[in-house]
Amino acid sequence: MTLYAVGDVQGCARTFKRLLKRISFDPDRDRLWLVGDLVNRGPASRKVLRKVIKLGDSVTCVLGNHDLHLLATAAGVRRRSRTDTFHDILDADDAADLIDWLRRRPLLHLETKQRRALVHAGIYPAWQPKEAKRYAQEVEARLSGPGWRRSLARIYGSTPDLWSPKLVGADRRRFTINALTRMRFCDASGRLDFGESGPPGSQPRRLTPWFRMPERPGRKWHIVFGHWSTLGLYRRDGVTATDTGCVWGGKLTAVPLDRKGAPIAVSYAER
Repeated sequence: MTLYAVGDVQGCARTFKRLLKRISFDPDRDRLWLVGDLVNRGPASRKVLRKVIKLGDSVTCVLGNHDLHLLATAAGVRRRSRTDTFHDILDADDAADLIDWLRRRPLLHLETKQRRALVHAGIYPAWQPKEAKRYAQEVEARLSGPGWRRSLARIYGSTPDLWSPKLVGADRRRFTINALTRMRFCDASGRLDFGESGPPGSQPRRLTPWFRMPERPGRKWHIVFGHWSTLGLYRRDGVTATDTGCVWGGKLTAVPLDRKGAPIAVSYAER
């Protein structure tokens, strides 16, 4: 049995199929950790969702920011953008079933015994992983509930961008979503920056990658994430970053986590 962490698929169904074949993935034997952003920007979001659902319990998938864009669009909270390519899901006969499956995915998955975490963007530097899970569960309960559209309307936005233990209600849930699904850099005070998306070293001096923030309490955990295509494959500082830019013509990468082994990557195959 092998556990593979796979970077952002983003509607690249052919490339995803090629990667599963390359690693000889067997759902009766192996497991997949998908870092979120199953949909959008690529040409076949519906095929990706249906494939992941078919793989059943062999897959653990967390929500990414593009998955949340889809949910917000389906809920009427957000208008469809010119760059959105998930119309194939919204127009599908089984759209309601696909949306319901997606909105029940977690924001954060922990394996406490192994001290291992799966998340789309990262764990906020001031949080212990177990603390982050409590905040994530507050959001998950609302997204999976019958009033999820109304709840999403209240927690979809970019503020507040600075954590405080005094945050409550929708403000805390909104910050939680942004930290877990959109974070790359923070300033010295811990304020999230949503403007910079380049690799570490390209940002203004006032900003630091979240995983290099001093005194980060989660350093004893192994945190697996995606979201940051310009960072690429990165395996140090207690983290494994897996987004190797597939949807931008790069590669889709699987990283074995339970045993030593080199990452396995396939080239973009959607042309």
